[in-house]
Amino acid sequence: MPKTGKNYKKAADSREDKLYRLDEAVPMLKNIAFAKFNETVELSMKLGVNPKHADQMVRGTVVLPNGLGKSKKVVAIASGEKVKEAEEAGADEVGGDDIVEKIAGGWLDFDAVVATPDMMRSVGKLGKILGPRGLMPNPKTGTVTFEVAKAIKEIKAGKVEFRVDKTGIIHAPCGKIQFDEKNLYENVQALIDAVVRAKPASSKGKYIRSIFISSTMSPGIRVDENSIGVRA
Repeated sequence: MPKTGKNYKKAADSREDKLYRLDEAVPMLKNIAFAKFNETVELSMKLGVNPKHADQMVRGTVVLPNGLGKSKKVVAIASGEKVKEAEEAGADEVGGDDIVEKIAGGWLDFDAVVATPDMMRSVGKLGKILGPRGLMPNPKTGTVTFEVAKAIKEIKAGKVEFRVDKTGIIHAPCGKIQFDEKNLYENVQALIDAVVRAKPASSKGKYIRSIFISSTMSPGIRVDENSIGVRA
């Protein structure tokens, strides 16, 4: 078994054996953080769905009210006048088939990809490269669109994509540990609300099974789902 570090053990021992209200969990997480860098805070939610069924797939996006604490590097794959629109919106790299070939050649120095629908025939070639990394443009998440300026600005502002994995769990970032408590709380709440709104109509029984928040190096803190107004 891997050895637990003393700082991690100390942080874990600081938690009480209970469910924390969200307004308790956020300050507790900040108190037990011990890393010497600005850790990413992540939300994990176990859902009462079976992702093997297409009608129980949970996915969506949310623009966090206080951002993610860093600006994402966005690539735009477009043509015609949309190239200039993407550049003016702040895309870090803009192009057409040249960008597709660059990515196919192994270039992956970016955090998000936006593409116009007319370019998807070319972008489709990148499915095996971008898909496993969660970077493949998709109309359901607003990254395949002719409204490239809007999509780029939302991503830069802190847009987060979430998708349930094959075990029924959603993992998504929601800020940095050095955010003040109010901003971090608002981000976590916004992400939870978005997941609740994405509940499939076919989902029966208890939808939210468990909620945890953690930072990059810290143990998780379990949140009482009733403290966030969830009645599912």
